[in-house]
Amino acid sequence: MPRQDEEKHATHPELEASTLAEGGGVIAEGVDEEPVEANRRDFAGWRLMAVAWFAGLYAAFHMAALNGVSIRDWTGLNLPFLPTFPMETWNFRIIHVAGALFLGFVLFAGRSFPDEDDAETRWLNWPAMAFGVLALISLGTAIGFATDIAGGTMWNGMDPGIRFREIWWYGLPLLVASGGGIVLSWFHGRRRDGFALPDVVLGICAVAVAVYLITIYGTLMRNSTGTPFAPIGISMAALAGVALVLELTRRVAGLALVIISGVFLAYVFTGQYMPGFLNSPAISWERFFSQVYTDAGILGPTTAVSSTYIILFIIFAAFLSASKVGDYFVNFAFAAAGRSRGGPAKVAIFASGLMGMINGTSAGNVVATGSLTIPLMKKVGYRPTTAGAVEAAASTGGQIMPPIMGAGAFIMAEITGIPYTDIALAAVIPAILYFVSIYFMVDFEAAKLGMRGMTEDQLPKFRNMVRQVYLFLPIVILIAALFMGYSVIRAGTLATLSAAVVSWLTPHRMGLRAIGKAFELAGIMSIQIITVCACAGIIVGVIALTGVGARFSSLLLGIAGASELLALFFAMFIAILLGMGMPTTAAYAVAASVVAPGLTNLGIPPLTAHFFVFYFAVVSAITPPVALASYAAAGISGANAMATSVASFKIGITAFVVPFMFFYNAALLMDGTWLEIIRAGFTAIVGVFLLSAAVQGWFMGGRMVWWLRLVLGVVALFMIEGGIVTDLIGIGGGIAVWAIQKVIRPDPDAAFDVRGAD
Repeated sequence: MPRQDEEKHATHPELEASTLAEGGGVIAEGVDEEPVEANRRDFAGWRLMAVAWFAGLYAAFHMAALNGVSIRDWTGLNLPFLPTFPMETWNFRIIHVAGALFLGFVLFAGRSFPDEDDAETRWLNWPAMAFGVLALISLGTAIGFATDIAGGTMWNGMDPGIRFREIWWYGLPLLVASGGGIVLSWFHGRRRDGFALPDVVLGICAVAVAVYLITIYGTLMRNSTGTPFAPIGISMAALAGVALVLELTRRVAGLALVIISGVFLAYVFTGQYMPGFLNSPAISWERFFSQVYTDAGILGPTTAVSSTYIILFIIFAAFLSASKVGDYFVNFAFAAAGRSRGGPAKVAIFASGLMGMINGTSAGNVVATGSLTIPLMKKVGYRPTTAGAVEAAASTGGQIMPPIMGAGAFIMAEITGIPYTDIALAAVIPAILYFVSIYFMVDFEAAKLGMRGMTEDQLPKFRNMVRQVYLFLPIVILIAALFMGYSVIRAGTLATLSAAVVSWLTPHRMGLRAIGKAFELAGIMSIQIITVCACAGIIVGVIALTGVGARFSSLLLGIAGASELLALFFAMFIAILLGMGMPTTAAYAVAASVVAPGLTNLGIPPLTAHFFVFYFAVVSAITPPVALASYAAAGISGANAMATSVASFKIGITAFVVPFMFFYNAALLMDGTWLEIIRAGFTAIVGVFLLSAAVQGWFMGGRMVWWLRLVLGVVALFMIEGGIVTDLIGIGGGIAVWAIQKVIRPDPDAAFDVRGAD
């Protein structure tokens, strides 16, 4: 039943080995191709056409809605079912989630595909059809409600006649169809190229939930959510909707987030029996579910961001893919860094940072660029574990790379109210520190192993890459528009249009068909992140309704009374724990709801508190024992998954230190005079250089004895606080270690060999 993220790499066979272009060496091809997950259906014929059109229209609908383009006005058609823009916010978010659910259930199977036709479980179609009838009854009843209300019927959730119809003609058929369809999908075997009837039933159920909620929320009943006056149908629709979101999350993101959500849901009804700060008041299922499918839960901040900024930048990424800009990014990286020692590892840093800031998922970025860089790293001498770890750490770093930051910056802006441009600017120095640290790590590793760079005939010609530097134009336009004061939506739209225009300067010109294909790709790419954001919204709803976040803040305040540093370490562990197994966006959204309020209550500025939480939510992707990015990289490199996660943790160790650095020195977040910012940035780079040298055991051209590594690590940590005295101690200590290394030359093999092995 589950889907493993690490299986995704199997669909990029063209990247398993480097290719040689005529006169050009290694040329990246296929980086822009969308990986096909192990449980994604592969349609053909009319099925492919139908799904492609739905996915394309779904993405185009968002682009039109976000830019206020009225389909009625644009086409001149005054048809009642055509949406008008701007749409009412809740309706827009409900359609956003429902469309992803429908498309997701059609595309992603609930179990593995049968190998042979005769292995299909066709007999399960009979109960599936029965559930389908119930789903259609529920949908028809919801449409009937809409017709009644449009005709002037005043809705009253307490009216016996209306309540009877909501329970027996809408709610129960919907719940039975949803539950039955989910269970059947776990056992129903269907070939990869065909629709599965239980999944179609689930898609109809998603539409029935949306139609009812849009209808009822359009009345005064919206104000009754969370009270005894809420129509019972809202609670039943929300219960079905939560089940559908959890099931699709299992299919597209694995079990980790589902289990965490299940724990939070169980807490709603068991919190009254919990001791201490976990104790919460008794909450009925009707009250909880009538509120969870509102802006206090599923339709809250996470879906607000996924329905605006995230979907917009997924469309932008799809247009870049259609114009093959991703291939150019990787080739440019090879041309620029391939000649240095351990070249492919440094290429992975550069390329993964560029790609990762756009695609919003560490594991997905590993698949996109790692399919090329990991085999090449192994080819030049990196061990499989190290090759996978470098790619995982670099891809994870893409999530903290401004200006897009894997969509995390947009959620931070939504939650905190801090302008997006301020967040993107504050992220610059921490991102530099992270990638500089990884660069030092791979360079020292290459030096220890005696590696050389790739030869000129193995690489793309740098002069050819420079001639195509205009392909960076969409990124430049995006950044310029944001800092010129344009809204994020307008800037993203301009960047998307520029990607299409720039493609006309390449062999991959985007015509109407290519644009349609880009929208189709965007619709499919968006399924995972939309579903994950909706699932994270369930957790946010639980936190809001039970008040556990406020009680956690009180606990954090109590710990801070003993030691502020201890409170920060506690917050760090909770943020990592909550983020394990989750994509970046969901990890940050959950951690921001639980941990960040406690930090702000300690007197920490909101920007610093949320960056602190964001960093640790991001690095949960490379933190053992559940490290999605590392597992995806291990699947490509062929190394042990746990060993790869430990190695990626070591390579990305700076990311665990940087949040403490900007906590003690706000200048690292651009808060201070330019002199303070420059000094803080310079000394921080020296600090991560010393820390990288200590971790790798290589300093100033030679291996280090174990006790010197320990001293150098302590010296590096002195530079965390950012004060003049501690910086001088750190720099002086580094010089002293260098002098000992050069003059005394202690033998690193004298006692025992510490080589920084994986």
